[in-house]
Amino acid sequence: LVQSNQEDGMPHKDEIKGSAKEARGHVKDAIGKMTGDEKLRADGAADKVEGAVQKGAGKVKEAARDALKH
Repeated sequence: LVQSNQEDGMPHKDEIKGSAKEARGHVKDAIGKMTGDEKLRADGAADKVEGAVQKGAGKVKEAARDALKH
């Protein structure tokens, strides 16, 4: 779940994209684990990390934008 501090309640687009990438990584990891596909698991792990980083960047951008509004 993506949370937002913006008054309009909309998360930053990077938070949304990061959450989607993280979810895709969880799916790849799970399928790789079920099928024994180590490359798919590695791709899933990479997607999870990239998604978490992108979400974090979105939160920083959102905080900076909020700070500039006040």
